[in-house]
Amino acid sequence: MNPVRSPLRAWLERHASPLAALAVLALWEAACRFGGLPAYVLPAPSAIVQAAVELGAARWGEHLVATLQVALAGYAVAIAVAFPLAIGITASPLLSRTLMPWLVVIQSTPIVAIAPIIVVTLGAGTLPRVVITTLIAFFPLVIATATGMASVPAELVELSRSLRASRSREYWQIRLPHAVPHIFSALKVAITLAVIGAVVAEFVAAEKGLGYLILFATSSFKVPVAFASLALLVGSSLALYGVIVRIHRRFFAWSL
Repeated sequence: MNPVRSPLRAWLERHASPLAALAVLALWEAACRFGGLPAYVLPAPSAIVQAAVELGAARWGEHLVATLQVALAGYAVAIAVAFPLAIGITASPLLSRTLMPWLVVIQSTPIVAIAPIIVVTLGAGTLPRVVITTLIAFFPLVIATATGMASVPAELVELSRSLRASRSREYWQIRLPHAVPHIFSALKVAITLAVIGAVVAEFVAAEKGLGYLILFATSSFKVPVAFASLALLVGSSLALYGVIVRIHRRFFAWSL
């Protein structure tokens, strides 16, 4: 028989994560204030908040929108490219043998190394940043979708073919629904990778965006601004991840 939990213990268990975060911030603030750490090495949380307030909401909004535009555009292109590729790889062994080595090569190539080449080739506008983001985000989408569609029980496929279902109905009504958990797992990973891709692209060529702001702030020794930009990036990535989770629970709860 399980012992009855006290109200205090139940409250602590419910709020364990926020309390741990507050404890870390308090220790961080104390270490910076009384430990003699210089602000250009590790700024205190209060200094980061002050720098964020001084920069102004309008400037933060401008840089955040620039980063999210590239991240979401690259994410959308990655989805548009990945799903047809996954269907083709699943449907055709020849296409799978042809494309998979190239996909592995693209994924194995460090994007940071080829990002300057992409910028030189495509120019310094938005297009190369979207391409870089797409290259980072699309691989898990292809692999997870293809894996999900290929893992359909053979008896279901045989049943559909015995009922003379067309190939399109086989994919639309059997393979894609079976792959939904795999697809959303990849979508959650890819949205965070898209934010990373946007920041990497801004490190190479950009005039605004949170990645650009981090690069500018560190080069000017405005470390609190860089930390504030990083915090906003993390928060944005978590928010986008939460949106994908909500969509999954709202429209595809049967696959959970």
